[in-house]
Amino acid sequence: MNSKLAFAALLLLAPAAAAVAQQAPPVGGPVMVRDQTQSSPRLNPVQARAERLSTRMARQLRLNGYQSARVRAINEDKAAKMAAIERKNAGNQKAIDQQASAVYRERDQELQAVLSTDQYSSYYETRAAYSKYDRDYANSAATAALVNSVQNPTPVRANDATIGPARTKPVSRPAGNLGRNAR
Repeated sequence: MNSKLAFAALLLLAPAAAAVAQQAPPVGGPVMVRDQTQSSPRLNPVQARAERLSTRMARQLRLNGYQSARVRAINEDKAAKMAAIERKNAGNQKAIDQQASAVYRERDQELQAVLSTDQYSSYYETRAAYSKYDRDYANSAATAALVNSVQNPTPVRANDATIGPARTKPVSRPAGNLGRNAR
């Protein structure tokens, strides 16, 4: 009878013990692996750039849900192309402007198919302002990303080691004169 009672208690406690064993390690414990399937702003500034421009366009042009989703997709595609152009032609503003105008014309054609006539005419009147808004954000985001990466470097290894200034070893010099002339 006692063995049956002990066996029943063991069966009841087994799921609780398994749940405790599966809990996350304590804060000072092993390093948790980061889920790399999720995008992060530091890794994907193109999406942040497109999202910012799309939000402004949706608000100012009063887009409905379908139009907003389509504009977001268009802006994400064009922001990726613009980022590639800016990386490829870094320092050559003339080449960037020339290739960017082709991307802007492509965006205009795609937006004309999505927006109503009133919305498109409103967009067309202010498209220079949208382009400036996008360029200003890209420039400030690039600067902010550089400053952040320098100030807060990401861990190089899994044990959260970061690159920092090296420790300087104290210079140990013998006391007194031990050179050629020492007696």
